[in-house]
Amino acid sequence: MSYIGFIANSILFGVALAMDAFSVSVANGINDPRMKRSRAFTIAGCFAFFQILMPLAGWFCVRKIATAFSVVQGYIPYIAFLLLLFIGVKMILEGQKNKDAESAAPAVGLYALLLQGIATSMDALSVGFTISDYNAVMALAESLIIGAVTLVICLAGLLLGKRIGTRISGAASLLGGSILIIIGIKILVSSL
Repeated sequence: MSYIGFIANSILFGVALAMDAFSVSVANGINDPRMKRSRAFTIAGCFAFFQILMPLAGWFCVRKIATAFSVVQGYIPYIAFLLLLFIGVKMILEGQKNKDAESAAPAVGLYALLLQGIATSMDALSVGFTISDYNAVMALAESLIIGAVTLVICLAGLLLGKRIGTRISGAASLLGGSILIIIGIKILVSSL
């Protein structure tokens, strides 16, 4: 494979894999329309980190422990669904507690952010299976490109969500939490 083909393939993987993280980023932006730039980079960086980590984990599993990993693979969509359902319901309930328009919606906490990062990157494990014939340097390069694409796409999602969130501040957490639940259902249904 040529360098251009390799890079194009990696970018396409990155775009495809970042769609769930993009949607969750929009939900996070809606939930926190006054989000600071540093917070946006932290959130997008978390998603990018897991999009880098998961393909490498999949690559490693195929190369080193494929039989042990095959047992878990069937449960990945269910795990992602449960994580996103939990976070979505929590976001909706916290939004209902802070119903008055004067109080700001609670920002997504570290624990919830990590769960979001894991849940939205579960499908990236499968990329590790498709790149199992790559050497370690190529697998790392592909994962880094996927992560960079995810970072850019998630920053765009956060910006979009912030703009929407400013306009619908009263229902932001309800909409954001609902989006997370819908993404979880989509992941579950698409696996069946």
